[in-house]
Amino acid sequence: MNNTLDHRIQTIVGSPLGDLRLVASTNGLAGLWFVQRQRHEPPAERRANWSTVAAHPVLDATKRQLDEYFHGRRQRFNLPLDLEQGTPFQRAVWQALLAIPAGATTSYGALASGLGKPQAVRAVGAAVGRNPLSIVVPCHRVVGGNGSLTGYAGGLDRKQALLQLEGALIDKPHQ
Repeated sequence: MNNTLDHRIQTIVGSPLGDLRLVASTNGLAGLWFVQRQRHEPPAERRANWSTVAAHPVLDATKRQLDEYFHGRRQRFNLPLDLEQGTPFQRAVWQALLAIPAGATTSYGALASGLGKPQAVRAVGAAVGRNPLSIVVPCHRVVGGNGSLTGYAGGLDRKQALLQLEGALIDKPHQ
């Protein structure tokens, strides 16, 4: 087990879509998951090693920017991000997600093509699903090739709500 993944600082904050677990490392924001919903959130035994705090510079900035986002006053986050827990391929996918502007969507296929790996659609989808920074690294902006809402670890209802908040045009609601 990697000890640097175990030494984290966390807090829980409320949001219009449910409670969020925010996690910081010495390098920046390292985790943002919907509490008790995100299937790729680290297991409880690992989280038990993390310190829980009421105040921390990165977590405080994240709380403030999330509040601005949910109130329609922010479209892009400006936070130090720690994406080191991913593989090089996952980190490339997560960096590509950061380039999708608010109010826009892209498909898994288009994301794979943009990475120069058009045959890696499933691998891209898996990397998107493992995104440790929900909302901030906007994996919710990736939709199916036909525009349908597919795959969101926080739940499709939240994905739809985030896209509506951002003003993305959604041709088909999820089923």
